[in-house]
Amino acid sequence: MNYLKTLKNCTLVFLLFNIISCSNQVTIPEDSYVIKNISIIDPIDGLQSNKHVVITNDIITMILDNDDEIIAKDDNTIDATGKYLIPGLWDAHIHFSFDTNLAPYMPGLFLAHGVTSVRDTGGPIDLVVKMKDLSLNDSIKNPNVYIAGPLIDGTPNVYNNSSPSFPLLSIENNDIIEIESNVLGIVDREVDFLKAYEMLTENQFLALMRIAKKRNLNVTGHIPLSMTLFSAIDSGLNGIEHLRNLALSVASNSDELYKERLELLKNPDDLPGSDLRSLIHSKQRMRALDSIDYNKFEEAADLLVSKNVWQTPTLFLYRNFSRKIFKDPSFIPELDKLPSQTKQKWIKEISDIDTLVVKSGLRYSKWLEEATGKLHKKNVPFMAGTDTPIGYLIPGRSLHIELEVLVESGFSNLEAIKTATVNPATFFGIQDKTGRIKNGYKADLVILNSNPLDLIRNTQDISSVIKNGHRLSRKSLDSLMYKN
Repeated sequence: MNYLKTLKNCTLVFLLFNIISCSNQVTIPEDSYVIKNISIIDPIDGLQSNKHVVITNDIITMILDNDDEIIAKDDNTIDATGKYLIPGLWDAHIHFSFDTNLAPYMPGLFLAHGVTSVRDTGGPIDLVVKMKDLSLNDSIKNPNVYIAGPLIDGTPNVYNNSSPSFPLLSIENNDIIEIESNVLGIVDREVDFLKAYEMLTENQFLALMRIAKKRNLNVTGHIPLSMTLFSAIDSGLNGIEHLRNLALSVASNSDELYKERLELLKNPDDLPGSDLRSLIHSKQRMRALDSIDYNKFEEAADLLVSKNVWQTPTLFLYRNFSRKIFKDPSFIPELDKLPSQTKQKWIKEISDIDTLVVKSGLRYSKWLEEATGKLHKKNVPFMAGTDTPIGYLIPGRSLHIELEVLVESGFSNLEAIKTATVNPATFFGIQDKTGRIKNGYKADLVILNSNPLDLIRNTQDISSVIKNGHRLSRKSLDSLMYKN
């Protein structure tokens, strides 16, 4: 009798064990695949070790614990033991049209470096629409592309094709009537945001902001030289690129500088836009840095936080220029990632540049980094962007270096990753769809060989990239770079 009772109890235990075991079994559908044994780094939730991530088509459909038993075909399984998963990266400040010969190669270079989304911040409307259409029509071989259309500038406009350094990126506006006509024409081409530029008058800027608000579009850009940071933000500006002209508004002599700018903007010598802008900055930038009023700086920071004004400081752009890092011999092998024509062009141009370092440039670059750190501590929102390919910044590669400089400026490694993932998504209001590693989010992802929370440059140690759910191997990524 006791034997039968014992047998019965053992049978119940056995059945219970099987029920519990079966409850941890997960069968992966044939139209899905699973990345097994990977550590997730979500920009909000941080590190989650040893997970299984299931992807169906282009969506993350399940995130499972390590002790869950996965039932899947070998072809539907990627063993990622020891690796790390981050969301696909964004470069939030690029220009396809700065070098039209390089533009066709830029999508591949971005993907090869784990950049799955870009924000084009200014170029002729036909070209940037073409690049956006390419991303929509072939979403695996191209990053997601968000466009502003041309820089919306006043007169004389800065980027007016006057030289190779100032190609045609902008549209000139002489009055409010032209602003209204041109901006509406840009909006009708289904741009994702708008970009204001430095030569706009205050009235032109206000007209631009009225249209943007009516069409529910964010406006980023440079603070117009005819305005101050405070007046531009109060008028609705949603973002500032490069912290441009911030120093002019937080100096103790800001009123004096403002009055002087208004006189200079009358342009009695009829200078081209690029020359007029350079003249104003050469006269005012260092004087502003000599007179920074930190009470005004705090006031500006508080306003940026209260109005949720995004900053894209492009710090490496200025460090690269001021220190002439591109002159270092170690940079030349990096150019092998570029198509031959661009490589040879850059090598020649770089060889013609002297090694003299201008102290004012170094000082300004350092101030930008310090200001970025202080604004970040005040919780001003930031995005990572580079301005590639301006300044010999290689598409994709430069984003990783920007993250390094952000960390040097006071961001934690996770905060830096956030600036290149969920933050740009938030700027566009799509933070519930992309930029994180969660169920229901878009499967734009990067698999890393080493932990970027230990060392931020580990974002460059890429094993593979997943674009729209499609995995690009290391070999495939290399084929997108090495053209020579």
